[in-house]
Amino acid sequence: MDRETHLKRLRFRACHRGIKEADLLVGGFFDRYSDGWDEAERLLFEELLEEQDVDILAWAMGTLPVPARYAGTLMTDLQTLTYVPIAK
Repeated sequence: MDRETHLKRLRFRACHRGIKEADLLVGGFFDRYSDGWDEAERLLFEELLEEQDVDILAWAMGTLPVPARYAGTLMTDLQTLTYVPIAK
């Protein structure tokens, strides 16, 4: 699959998680960082999308330890939470 098609599929899955909080977190993260990802990072993100929303949210907020396979830049960026829009 070419890069653009892969990114479109990942974006849809990132933004349609099933609960609004996860849509904002995972979708916002994807929108903020995906342009700079290489193939290995895209594949790791795709693997992350298979995880439960409650686990991803807990890892992002630091309430559960991050599994070793996700430790690194991807999770560090996810944990910054600067990409989540806050309504005023």
